[in-house]
Amino acid sequence: MIIQFNQIEEQQIQGFKGGNGELDTRNYVDANNKIMMSCLKPGANIGYHSHDMNSEIIMVLSGEGYFKYDDVTERVKAGDVHYCPKGHSHAFYNDGTEDLAYFAIVAEHHE
Repeated sequence: MIIQFNQIEEQQIQGFKGGNGELDTRNYVDANNKIMMSCLKPGANIGYHSHDMNSEIIMVLSGEGYFKYDDVTERVKAGDVHYCPKGHSHAFYNDGTEDLAYFAIVAEHHE
């Protein structure tokens, strides 16, 4: 199966997960996964949230920023991969001057 993000309608979301600023995203969603190609605008953030029934993998494609992961701050740049396993929490911040583009997969854990 091929997912062509350029054929998925882009959504502009303000204050995603209780954060601030704009997130532009194209998402493929089924019962097991959410697969996203997204862009966090300069100064924007995704609010702190928990992954109680899923995990998330985020690869930074361009730009730079940081994660609040549980009680740790982790800087990221293009090429870095952030992993938030089930049972952990995180927030994502673009503190740079350019768009922060990333690819993310949220995998549901059915139990």
